[in-house]
Amino acid sequence: MYKAIHLQNMADNGYTVISHVYDRAKVNAIIDTINKADTSKVTFRKTDDLFAIRQFIKELTSIKPLIFTTNLKQLITQLFGEGYFAVKSIYFDKPEKSNWFVAYHQDLTLSVNQKVELPGFGPWTIKQNQFAVQPPIAILNENFTIRIHLDDTDETNGALKVIPGSHAKGVYRAENINWEVEKEDVCAVPQGGVMVMRPLLLHASNRSTGNKRRRVIHIEFSKVDLPEPLQWSEKEIF
Repeated sequence: MYKAIHLQNMADNGYTVISHVYDRAKVNAIIDTINKADTSKVTFRKTDDLFAIRQFIKELTSIKPLIFTTNLKQLITQLFGEGYFAVKSIYFDKPEKSNWFVAYHQDLTLSVNQKVELPGFGPWTIKQNQFAVQPPIAILNENFTIRIHLDDTDETNGALKVIPGSHAKGVYRAENINWEVEKEDVCAVPQGGVMVMRPLLLHASNRSTGNKRRRVIHIEFSKVDLPEPLQWSEKEIF
């Protein structure tokens, strides 16, 4: 139904926005499940500016059927085909008056189960007992991210800013952005809508300037089998 225009957006710009993927009842059910979660775990981070849950689907197993709805599965199949699975998930809650911002960057790493020296994999990092590694760029070019919006999001409450087409320029450091050539899009997404993006798309998020909350579920997808003995640390089949 919306395949052609969104396929073109993904190819040309590296992202697309799709409204009405989740209805109000489904959004409310997701929020209710999150609100009931045990926030004492190490994967939960809470400050005045941000509440985040890493390994989100792994930590809140009851959320899985609410996330992987028929609508979302059809969207993935129409845009990318069969064989994909989730490999990373994070929940972000940006409060109404948050000063938290994220500078321009690409999502260059994968979450994996261990550190192993393999050709083309590196550098390595570790955060909250989670190994992450930059893979060969061919893997990143195959992957995609879906950001599920639980609130109306615009430039006043942290909607992503992106540089269209930057996903096709390989590793592109923020300090090398040529603003005489590049332009910036602000990706407003309504509640229940999703933003779909490639990991290599340069993106950023401003501080909140309006009195509106921004809650987003960020899920990364792949269909790549990693070289042994490396494995995805959060692989979820849906």
